[in-house]
Amino acid sequence: QELRPKSLDIKQEELGDMVEKEMASTSEAIEDAVRRIEEMMSQARNESSGVKLEVNERILNSCTDLMKAIRLLVTTSTNLQKEIVESGRGAATTQEFYAKNSRWTEGLISASKAVGWGATQLVESADRVVLHTGKYEELIVCSHEIAASTAQLVAASKVKAEKSSRNLARLQECSRNVNEMAANVVASTKSGQEQIEEKDTMDFSGMSLIKLKKEEMETQVKVLELEKRLEGERVRLGELRKQHYVLAGGCDAAAEDEEARPAPAPRRGILKKPPIAQKP
Repeated sequence: QELRPKSLDIKQEELGDMVEKEMASTSEAIEDAVRRIEEMMSQARNESSGVKLEVNERILNSCTDLMKAIRLLVTTSTNLQKEIVESGRGAATTQEFYAKNSRWTEGLISASKAVGWGATQLVESADRVVLHTGKYEELIVCSHEIAASTAQLVAASKVKAEKSSRNLARLQECSRNVNEMAANVVASTKSGQEQIEEKDTMDFSGMSLIKLKKEEMETQVKVLELEKRLEGERVRLGELRKQHYVLAGGCDAAAEDEEARPAPAPRRGILKKPPIAQKP
């Protein structure tokens, strides 16, 4: 008992309450995330239009689908935990079961916190992207974090669950669905980023004649600079290849010299027609 690791500032009797509180807190965070995404959707429709509106709607819809998948995952995980406790505690109370399996309980709490934190960060990143104050890469990173924390939660639940448990099968299916929805967020984010950057680069509708002429001259300068740089890199590539061939040839010759040197084989010349035998 003395060598057993203790929870940080948490008595083992309180672990059971912590599990329930964290799962409830995670569910509440996800519900709040769904509400915030709906608010962002209506705000985007009022403040943006055209390509930007299309991109924002696609990203926010994929985030909504991901939140729904996470909500179902947390619900299924809660049901599986109740099943685990009921089947494993015997005559003990729920609190005693969690205290007896304190390391597993702490892992469960940590995984639940990670899922809720990932959902909150995703919504904040989506909000910044819609307001054009954040980076698209933040959404991609948050999606990867959610997939990782989901795997952590499934692994923590799977340790104590029966292999034939229906709730475990449902949880694994929910985990696959979360991963798929997270991949959809990444895909919609990348395509939206490309679409926005292409539009911003090629939109000349608001420019005056003088501004257009100036942009044209600056672009010509960039083209000439890039062509010069490209030519220099081609020359460099050619010199690198020449040196590579020289070194490769030298290594091959040295390797041949180091090998055992048998009697030199006769040099093969062009086969000549043998002379005709002279009659005596």
